[in-house]
Amino acid sequence: MASNINCTVDTKPMAHEINKVSNHVTATTTAVVAMKAAVIAAEKEASDHVCEKVNLGFYTMIRSQITQKMAKLQSDVDSLLMQLSQQQKQLINIRTRMERDYNMLLARYSKLFTGLNQNLKQRVAELDRPTMNFALGEVEQINNRSKLLTATVPVGQLESVMQSQKILASNAKYQGMKVINSMRDFLSDFNEQRQLTSNILLGGEAYESSLAIPVLIMETCIDSKGTVIENIVMNKTGLTESMQRNIQNTIASKDNKIYWVNTSAKDKETVNEFRKIVSSTNLSARVKETMNVLFQASSYQTLKQ
Repeated sequence: MASNINCTVDTKPMAHEINKVSNHVTATTTAVVAMKAAVIAAEKEASDHVCEKVNLGFYTMIRSQITQKMAKLQSDVDSLLMQLSQQQKQLINIRTRMERDYNMLLARYSKLFTGLNQNLKQRVAELDRPTMNFALGEVEQINNRSKLLTATVPVGQLESVMQSQKILASNAKYQGMKVINSMRDFLSDFNEQRQLTSNILLGGEAYESSLAIPVLIMETCIDSKGTVIENIVMNKTGLTESMQRNIQNTIASKDNKIYWVNTSAKDKETVNEFRKIVSSTNLSARVKETMNVLFQASSYQTLKQ
């Protein structure tokens, strides 16, 4: 048979303990939240400190590299500036020297070229003097004939047209007479110049011819070491300096083809010419005789034919 038993349990202590636990949990939660905030602040401060140090180190490194590059570039620029300064001084000296040389050459050759121009102008004018006189003296007057033909007609009511025409006709006749006289003088001078030119010029056809020039080649031994001096003598009549140089150069270029041979007897013409030269001098008879004896005793070579 069932029975009901009513029990009364006091829960106040338990509630009191639960309340205490709740207070501890709340305090713990508050401490955790405070610790979390402190940890976050510490981490933020540490990260900011690390970032600041990293930025400072990067800035210091970049600044150091830029400073080194600037120092190197500054050194290069200074050296280049010194080099450019030296080159500038050298170029200024060269320019000054070239200007001085140019002015000297200009002063020297300007006079020469001016003289040459004047001489050439005179020579060209002398080639046909009548034509030049006609061109310089008469052509201008002929060109201005139309102006000269125009008579100065007095302007007035009393002057008639007939008088003006007579003045123009008289002036035209006068100018025509001057032109005829000028042309007559020109033709006369031209004929004289042509006659003079024909007298100067050679007649007939030009032709080339060969001229034989006697040349004397002498080789002399002047000391015991065998030093030889070559001397080339030729007749200078009718030969310019350039012709003489060409002959000497031609003979000098054929030295290896020139052969000397001993002569058994002296040439009579050479002996006679030597004696003639000795006798024409003002030396004493003893000296002349000694010279002839030495000449007869000496020996010389001639060119091989």
